[in-house]
Amino acid sequence: MKRLRLGIPKGSLQNATINLFEKSGWKISVNSRSYFPDINDPTIECSLCRAQEMSRYVERGTLDAGLTGRDWIEENESDVHVVGDLVYSKVSQNPAKWVLAVPGDSEIKSLEDLEGKKIATELVNFTKRYFREKHINVEVEFSWGATEAKVVAGLADAIVEVTETGSTIRAHGLRIIHELMQTNTQFIANKQAIKDPWKKEKIEQIFLLLQGALKAENMVGLKMNVPAKKMEEVMNILPSLNAPTIAELYNSKWVSVEVVVDSGMVRDLIPRLMQAGAEGIIEYALNKVI
Repeated sequence: MKRLRLGIPKGSLQNATINLFEKSGWKISVNSRSYFPDINDPTIECSLCRAQEMSRYVERGTLDAGLTGRDWIEENESDVHVVGDLVYSKVSQNPAKWVLAVPGDSEIKSLEDLEGKKIATELVNFTKRYFREKHINVEVEFSWGATEAKVVAGLADAIVEVTETGSTIRAHGLRIIHELMQTNTQFIANKQAIKDPWKKEKIEQIFLLLQGALKAENMVGLKMNVPAKKMEEVMNILPSLNAPTIAELYNSKWVSVEVVVDSGMVRDLIPRLMQAGAEGIIEYALNKVI
C-alpha cells in the first residue's frame, strides 16, 4: 500500500493542527511517549516534528509533506514545494511578524544605525541575509528563547523577534523600529513527492479539506422560512458566500431560505431578518466550506 509521510508541527501549533485535521476528516491520536501519532487513514504515516526543522526534513525527503511557518522555510533556505497558505484564525487574529527592536532609550532609530552592532535572534540565517542585502555590517548571534532579556541586559544592541501585537516587546521596555517579515503557516511538500501522481493527489486532497475546515471556522449556516411576499426585503438584508438556496414549501405561500454567512454578523443579522418577516431561523455550525 502506498503511504504519504506527513509532518505535524510539534509545539504551539500542535493542538490547533490536530483539531483542524479532525474537522477535515482525519483523527490524529498522539501518544506522549511517541513521535509517531496514529491517524485514521492507512495511507498516511504521521510524524511529530518541530516547526523549525520541518522544511529540512521535507526537503530531504524524510517527510513527503508537512506544515511549518514561512519564517522557518526562509531560515533554512529550504528548496520545497509550497502547496499553499493556512491561516489559523482560531490561534491568532493577527499575522505573526519578525521585527527589529531596541531598548526604549536607545539612540538606534533606523537599520543604518545598527552598523557594527550586535543582534540576538533565533532567526540567525535570515537576519544575516537581510542585513547583508542592505549592505549593513552587523554581528548576529543565536538566541534560544528569552531574547528580549538579552537586549535589556545589554548582551545585544538589538533583537529580531517574532510578535503578533508587539505587546510583549513593549512590556520589556523595547521599541520596534522595523518589520523584517510577516509569516504564516504553509503546507509544504517534497519536490520529488509532488511529482508522484498518487502523492500529489493525496497532498492536494489534504490541503483542500484543511482549507475548507479553516474557512468554516468563521462561518455559520442560517436556515429560515420567509413569506413569499417578503422575499425581496429579506434578500436585501442577506449577505452570502454565494446566492442563497431558496425552496418553495409544499402547498404554502412561504419559502425556505438557506445561506452561509460570517459568524460575526449573526447577532445583528437575525433581529433584522425577523423584522423583515423571517421565521423559524436556525443557526448551525459548519465543518468545511469548499
